Amino acid sequence: MSQSQIAMESISNLPLTKLSEDEQMFRSSVREFAEGELRPRVEHMDEVAKMDPAIIQQCFQLGLMGIETPEQYGGAGTSFFNAILAVEELSRVDASVGVLVDVQNTLVNNALNRWGSEEQKQKYLTRLAVDHVGAYALSEPSSGSDAFALQTRVVDKGDHYLINGRKLWITNGIEAEIFVLFANIKPEAGYRGITAFVVEKSFPGFSVGKKENKLGIRASSTVELILEDCRVPKENVLGEVGKGYKISIETLNEGRIGIGAQMIGIAAGALECAISYTGERQQFGKPINQFQGVQFQLAEMATELEAARLLVYNAARMKDAGLNFVKEAAMAKLYSSRVAERVTSKAIDLYGGYGYVKDYPVEKYWRDSKIGAIYEGTSNMQLQTIAKLLIGGK
Repeated sequence: MSQSQIAMESISNLPLTKLSEDEQMFRSSVREFAEGELRPRVEHMDEVAKMDPAIIQQCFQLGLMGIETPEQYGGAGTSFFNAILAVEELSRVDASVGVLVDVQNTLVNNALNRWGSEEQKQKYLTRLAVDHVGAYALSEPSSGSDAFALQTRVVDKGDHYLINGRKLWITNGIEAEIFVLFANIKPEAGYRGITAFVVEKSFPGFSVGKKENKLGIRASSTVELILEDCRVPKENVLGEVGKGYKISIETLNEGRIGIGAQMIGIAAGALECAISYTGERQQFGKPINQFQGVQFQLAEMATELEAARLLVYNAARMKDAGLNFVKEAAMAKLYSSRVAERVTSKAIDLYGGYGYVKDYPVEKYWRDSKIGAIYEGTSNMQLQTIAKLLIGGK
């Protein structure tokens, strides 16, 4: 029996939503933190559009910023699935903190762990596990869904590189000290010139530009990066020169599962609020959850959430089992983002007028849900990926 067959058999024997004892304990610890420390700060962080530094510090102290990072580099050395559980549980309370942890683990740490040299791992993974926030800098003003239309350029100066250009929509940009950044070192070669670099905020020529004023996930910083003759040491190339396109594609495949986890967390939080509120709200002499029309809406919301959770968990289990999960990751992100929008919108409906004001939590869940269909690959790009894999079989 091949390794892939063994892996498939092992994953098929594990109910996707059934957690091991260690996974249950991990989920409980994250939920305790989210309820006890995060929830009291959510409203204020959303209002001022800024992450509380104490929350970031506690995420490090709890080991949430280096979940898959091997213990030898200061991380927890656990599974990708645990990272997904953490993002889900945090997003159930606040999707801004969910995406902070998601980007750190599924994009930045993942890229360094897979493609970094031993020296880079010792230098950067150790910091990212303890007290340094990371960010992933791929998007540009003219490079979104067409991710390889990068205009950021690299000039080889012998003992170092100079990078010039702008990056846009960079999550964690305010808090981050370490950036996995993509630029083209050989434009005439097209995407084969794209190279990944590890760039520190302190490097000469690097600056953070405009911070976006967003609809949702407001406490999560989204910024422009400006590189003006940014001096980057030669040893800070991540992987190989010209292999950045491969790093970006494969990293984002895992990142999409993380966004799926964020979306099911948002939907779960909204559903819990709707169930609680409809049990308290009295109309015509009884709680509104005693009316069949309301009951059916709650049942639809719960069913869609469970289906989305199964897709996300399946993709995460496949990743941990070493199976090809690209199609499943695209499906998970596509469907979970749609479910998050529908569930949060229905929650507002069930709250009535109260759902439309900031005194109640469901309007924030709805605002936070919208980004799921946009970042780390739009829904149309997920459909394209799924279709190509179905038709082409690759």
